[in-house]
Amino acid sequence: MNKLFKTAVISATLAATVLVSAGTASADGWRRHRSDDGDAIAAGVAGLAIGAIIGGALSEPRSHRRYIDDYPVYDEPVPVYRRTRVIVQEPVYVEPMQLRPWSRSWYNYCSQRYRSFDPQSGTYVGYDGEEHFCRG
Repeated sequence: MNKLFKTAVISATLAATVLVSAGTASADGWRRHRSDDGDAIAAGVAGLAIGAIIGGALSEPRSHRRYIDDYPVYDEPVPVYRRTRVIVQEPVYVEPMQLRPWSRSWYNYCSQRYRSFDPQSGTYVGYDGEEHFCRG
C-alpha cells in the first residue's frame, strides 16, 4: 500500500509539472512567436526525466530485513560409541531368610512390605481380597 501511494504521488507531481510548463510555454508561444515551442518541450522532457528518476528511486526495493533469533541454536550431541564390558557370573541360589513370626524384625518386614498389614492378627489383605498370614 505504501509503494502504491508513493507511485501515485510521484505520477501526480510529474503530470502537474509537465502540464504547467507545457501550458505556460504554449500560451506564451502562440502570442509572441511560434519558435518558443522548443522551451516547453525541453521543460516537459526535464520534468519527465526528474519524475522517472525519483519514481525509480522510491520504487526500488529496500534492503531485505532479516529476522535474527536471539535464542541459542541447539546442536544435537554427537553419539559416542564405547565398548561395554560384559561380566558373566554363575547364578547363585540364596536361601530366603525366614523370619520368626511375632518378632520385631518380622513386624518391620511385614509392615514395610504390605500396606494393609494388621499387626494384631499378623495378616494382610491380598489382591484377591482375602486375608493372608505374613511369612517373612
